[in-house]
Amino acid sequence: MAKITLSNLRHSYLPSPAGPDDFALKHIDLDWEDGGAYALLGPSGCGKSTLLNIISGLLTPSEGRILFDDKDVTDLPPDQRNIAQVFQFPVIYDTMTVRENLAFPLRNRGVAEPRIAERVTEIATMLEVQEMLDIRAAHLSPDNKQKISMGRGLVRDDVNVVMFDEPLTVIDPHLKWKLRSKLKELHQRVRATMIYVTHDQTEALTFADQVVVMQEGEIVQIGTPVELFERPQHTFVGHFIGSPGMNILPATVEDGQILFNGQGVAVEGAVKGDGGTTELGIRPEFVSLADSGISARVRKVSDVGRHAVVEAMVGDTAVKAVVESAALEQGAEVHLAFRPDQTRLYRDGWITTEATP
Repeated sequence: MAKITLSNLRHSYLPSPAGPDDFALKHIDLDWEDGGAYALLGPSGCGKSTLLNIISGLLTPSEGRILFDDKDVTDLPPDQRNIAQVFQFPVIYDTMTVRENLAFPLRNRGVAEPRIAERVTEIATMLEVQEMLDIRAAHLSPDNKQKISMGRGLVRDDVNVVMFDEPLTVIDPHLKWKLRSKLKELHQRVRATMIYVTHDQTEALTFADQVVVMQEGEIVQIGTPVELFERPQHTFVGHFIGSPGMNILPATVEDGQILFNGQGVAVEGAVKGDGGTTELGIRPEFVSLADSGISARVRKVSDVGRHAVVEAMVGDTAVKAVVESAALEQGAEVHLAFRPDQTRLYRDGWITTEATP
């Protein structure tokens, strides 16, 4: 396995890029430690697949270098980078048995047959497909086909990194949780460096120890799932992660006081800097209904089982609150309270309040 370093990467699909907007990747500096579980998370078109293709060697970056364990591999072709990749659609041979599919990457590299048999048995046991070993892959269900595709990526124990490019896209929703938990279990057992690319926050947050959130070719935050949820460094992260996402509310700063719809709001700590477009960010989980506070009118109540999501209007701005239960009718007058230590000010999208020690 390998530590992966991306240094000063930029990439454009245009032969002569004239400015930042011409770059699919604007500027990437990143270190992934050996043996970690990482996710690249962001919407379609944010640069995730471009970055994955650069790491694998399918693309050469316009600028910057890629290092595996401090060895520069930027100009090496894919077959010399020692990478295993699992794609959206299962890459297996339907005419081969499961056993032959799992053995193929090893047999193709001249590994001794006793070691092949041993390794195939290990991986089949991890994937819980021992009873399928002599079944032709054509007869497998889609989720089992993807299991075998994952197994082909994991069967080699000499790879630098295993990369997953939206591997659960074609899997039925009721089966996704099984494969997500199985993949997490596999990582804990083999401790390979793994990179998981997805636009699905649930997949990223349940798999990865560290999540890299991307937007428009840039990294906006790197952190643990808890860090991304509890303290988003950018309003995009707050909005993209969470269900419902973070409330992003227009705000002004006057004489050191932060105002929302003309009412003062307490935030987590001291406010840094000045100027720019200012907004408040607070997750619905930290907005409560109170006897006093910010006046609002209920627009909608959604019962989602374990809790209810109340959407209330403060002037022309919608604010969502997650509450245990809410026997409220549309149009009801309520008051909203924001938990101060979870309320933050953002300037031009970036956090500008200091966390209280």
